[in-house]
Amino acid sequence: MLRIRGTVGAMPVDLTVELDDSDWAKLGAALGAQSQSEQSPAASLTPTAKPQNQDDAVWQVAQDLLRKAGKLSGPDLLEQLEGLTGSAAAGKRLLVRLRHSSQVKVVSSGDTPLYSWVE
Repeated sequence: MLRIRGTVGAMPVDLTVELDDSDWAKLGAALGAQSQSEQSPAASLTPTAKPQNQDDAVWQVAQDLLRKAGKLSGPDLLEQLEGLTGSAAAGKRLLVRLRHSSQVKVVSSGDTPLYSWVE
């Protein structure tokens, strides 16, 4: 499930999209085709393996989000993860999971940590 929150003009938007395995595959294929025409294959948003369940799918998207950005401050990353999951608690859990991932480097710079994707 993806939750999209924000505004369109002055109107608030809160949209929840539920996808099954075939929908995730179609979305990944569409994003992969789009990103390959616009970017290098290394920057592709397509997950490297098919998600086993909903939590794995969200985890893949969270990793892809940081991978694509390269570097994000802790507050910015948390805001995007909260938007992805639809809750502050789930966003914080993903942030902690990213912090402990071997592919993420966290550097404390003043008041906010800086999260970087390491290839």
